[in-house]
Amino acid sequence: MNKYSLLTMKDLTKQDILQILDDALLFGTDYKDWQLPRSKALIANLFFEASTRTHYSFESAELQLGCKVADIDVGKSSVTKGESLYDTVKVLESIGYDAVVIRHSQDEYYKELENISIPILNGGDGQKDHPTQCLLDLLTMYQEFGTLEGLNVVICGDILHSRVAASDKEALEKMGATVRFAGPEIWRREGFTPVELDDVIEEADVVMMLRIQKERGSSLGDMTDAEYLERYGMNKTRYARMKDTAIIMHPGPINRGVEFDTDLVEAPKSRYFKQIQNGVLVRKSVIKRAFGYPPFEKENA
Repeated sequence: MNKYSLLTMKDLTKQDILQILDDALLFGTDYKDWQLPRSKALIANLFFEASTRTHYSFESAELQLGCKVADIDVGKSSVTKGESLYDTVKVLESIGYDAVVIRHSQDEYYKELENISIPILNGGDGQKDHPTQCLLDLLTMYQEFGTLEGLNVVICGDILHSRVAASDKEALEKMGATVRFAGPEIWRREGFTPVELDDVIEEADVVMMLRIQKERGSSLGDMTDAEYLERYGMNKTRYARMKDTAIIMHPGPINRGVEFDTDLVEAPKSRYFKQIQNGVLVRKSVIKRAFGYPPFEKENA
């Protein structure tokens, strides 16, 4: 496996994370026009699951960096003929692609790809990892508070099926934050400290709501959308109880009127669209790293 692949947040040290975040910040300012010296870099985007934010922010980042991009239509590839993921990626490597971004419904799909030599960037796998979403979440908090150490973060919703919750837990604890998890008891996850959102809402620095993942079997059961919002969602009452300095987040896509009161999606404490903007900056940073370029020199910025 290429040493610059990014498969899981476990791959990154605390220093690695800070370097990625610092480069992402510089991509938003002094280095906003920086392009890969190897502007001929070919990147394949291979998405086996539907995606808007991750897919197209990767593509935006790739194009801004001067890469040449191929969006592989899985439905028209030899996967439909029974070709394995390994053989598909090996073909892309063999015909000259320099890196591949993959989203797949299988947990840890990348374990099949150990003999691939080009960098693999994980765009999300099953219920396990979503490293670039995690990094953009961290960047949003880092911008807001200037540090991640000591932050009090509450993640609420469908914890059981969420690769975002898994990646954010791994990284935030590594960076010195406290992370707790709220939501319906049926979606609790072993090793994820459960709390009641209303018990901790006033002390949280960050409250991140998660989407109900119906495609992975989640269901509201007998609850209506309005009842879920009242019991577990970010409604106006909870929003008003939060600290003035606190922020609310969501990895998207938002189910308005379920996880978020629709009036709060663009409220002053909301960073939902800021997270989306940060996704491009983080993915530019990760792609730059994947091609072996060192961190920017901040003193020369």
